[in-house]
Amino acid sequence: MPRKAIAVTGMAVISPVGTGLERFWNNICRGTSGIAPIRAFDTSPFQVKIGGEVPDFDPGQYLTPGEAARMGRASQFAVAAARMALDAAGLGAPVSPADWRATDPDRVAVCIGTTMGEIQVEEAISAHWTRTGRDSVPGELFGRYPVGVIPANVARAVGARGPNHAVPTACAGGNYAVGLGFDLIHCGLADVVIAGGVDPMSRVAFTGFSRLLSLAPERCQPFDRDRRGLAVSEGAAALVLEPLDRAVARGATVMAEILGYGLGMDAHHVTTPHPEGEGAARAMRAALRVAGVSPAEVDYISAHGTGTPANDKTETRAIKTVFGAAAYRIPVSSIKSMIGHTMGAASAIEAVACVMAIRTGILPPTMNLEHPDPECDLDYVPNQARARAVRVAVSNAFAFGGNTSSLVVAGRG
Repeated sequence: MPRKAIAVTGMAVISPVGTGLERFWNNICRGTSGIAPIRAFDTSPFQVKIGGEVPDFDPGQYLTPGEAARMGRASQFAVAAARMALDAAGLGAPVSPADWRATDPDRVAVCIGTTMGEIQVEEAISAHWTRTGRDSVPGELFGRYPVGVIPANVARAVGARGPNHAVPTACAGGNYAVGLGFDLIHCGLADVVIAGGVDPMSRVAFTGFSRLLSLAPERCQPFDRDRRGLAVSEGAAALVLEPLDRAVARGATVMAEILGYGLGMDAHHVTTPHPEGEGAARAMRAALRVAGVSPAEVDYISAHGTGTPANDKTETRAIKTVFGAAAYRIPVSSIKSMIGHTMGAASAIEAVACVMAIRTGILPPTMNLEHPDPECDLDYVPNQARARAVRVAVSNAFAFGGNTSSLVVAGRG
């Protein structure tokens, strides 16, 4: 099919360095860390005590008391991000189908990626069973925990009656959701898509990574020789996608264009990436092919960059495989060094960071990179943001199970 230009017209972020696009971006560019002692649960049984929690989220700013009461933290994040992004897109804050006015609500879609879903609700149910010895689910929790309620709550909150998808492809979920939104518009199934990712802080995820010995004890150090792991975090991001011609016709600010995306699969191991980064390379190649972009045209790569020894080496190898000699001239950075790994939200937040790099001409840094790993020998924008014009950016996201994804974003014109 002929490729349809897809515009990003609104964005929002909820992150460990702050809620709201401006606060997030300013703190990221300053190198501010959102990693701190965890408050959501008792960390005394664990050696590692730190993670990335959102410090300033007040549901009452974005949801009515009734909405907040029937939602878990993931849905609260997702609804708040969606409303902020729609407002930024100049679409207001619709709460019913009638509020969409010039847009048919039947053609407004929602796609939300996640790893753990409403995991805090499930943890509360488990605690109830342990405390009471009963396997019943408290009524107030019953309707909150299925993963599909997250995009459903977004749709209900904004009156979106089009396709509605939860995309549970773990830490690649945000990219998958944006890619699905891209396809829905490209195939003529939606006029507006609210796409993004979300995950709340999770004791389950924290325990799992602890058992894998993958948690950084003090700070996250992607690509550093002495890196020891990732920081489990929480957050959300939403991007409003529209056909470019529609966005221009209604006078919207076009923040960037989504040129294409690519998906791959390691088919190697449930938690360990392929040692040569085959799935990662497959996703990047596919994304560039769909976007019609050559490796020489890429100006910036937002790395998955978790800070685990295996991920950082394999991602570096994959970038070299795809970009060849050009890999050494393309700046690569990992914002996880500041906000930690927000799981299903990570690549949605990183897609926002790519758009902001294009719009501002600033590359966010990879913090805590003090002793470069000889096997990680690319330009990782160490410790300080850098001014650089960006026309085309690639955002990588990889996940347990072997899911790999890449997104290509470009400035308009």
